[in-house]
Amino acid sequence: MKPAPFSYARPTTLEEALEVLGTSGDAKVLAGGQSLVPLLSMRLAAPGLLVDINGLPGLSQVDCDSRGVRFGALVRHAELMADADAARVQPLLAKALGLVAHGTIRNRGTTVGSIVHADPAAEMPMVLRLLGGSITVASTGGTREIGAEEFFPGPMESSVRTDELAVSAWVPALADGAGVAVDEVARRHGDYALCGVAAVVGTEGGRITSVRAGYLSVCEVPTVVDLSEAFAAGTADEESLDAAADLALGALEPEDDIHASAAYRTQLARTLTRRVIRAAHDDALDRAGKEGPTP
Repeated sequence: MKPAPFSYARPTTLEEALEVLGTSGDAKVLAGGQSLVPLLSMRLAAPGLLVDINGLPGLSQVDCDSRGVRFGALVRHAELMADADAARVQPLLAKALGLVAHGTIRNRGTTVGSIVHADPAAEMPMVLRLLGGSITVASTGGTREIGAEEFFPGPMESSVRTDELAVSAWVPALADGAGVAVDEVARRHGDYALCGVAAVVGTEGGRITSVRAGYLSVCEVPTVVDLSEAFAAGTADEESLDAAADLALGALEPEDDIHASAAYRTQLARTLTRRVIRAAHDDALDRAGKEGPTP
């Protein structure tokens, strides 16, 4: 199919872009287009105006410091994935970006665009939610910061208003003693996952102090569950991993669709929860140079 007719604007300054968005009321922002263009072609989206922001300066930066990583709206998945400083400050970014679709899509698609698209089956909305990051949006009225907990109010819905442009995203640095891991199951390489899980495991002296897990393609929105209480013993033993999986499944509501039943997604979530927490714990121990928990 072909897209429904639309007008096209390619502003050259941020001020011009915000003015266009502020007066249109029926516009969509085009950055990488890897999510939007298929929707246009299938006529699942039919905006009156497409605002192409690829000519805007200052939105292609990746900035890292000891607090975290900030990346602009025109940073491509592949660029962020290859950024050595970003991978050092917050390694979950590169690990999750490696699971995003195919190389050709990562070369063009933008990470901020993927987050704003808010697909619950996509990796980066879940990563922002798990890490407790935020999105900076701008309009003719100024800028505002939206925390990840408020950014996904419903399925395929973000908190960015139609007169606003998401200009950057920020995620915090990996804490000392913490480790991360992510894994997913898809029907074919590069497809949307049937279920995906990422985890951040905090340790102190080798002992587990906190565990948070994020879930994609399980519920209607990216979902994060605090599993720390399952690890009172401080180790990722079989009993604790089973308890964590039970705790997670008690908080999740897996969905049926044409690709998988809720029962199958439940089993995937259980298996991946155990696998990813163990891997994140191993990652934490490797980073700390420890062989195991301190007795």
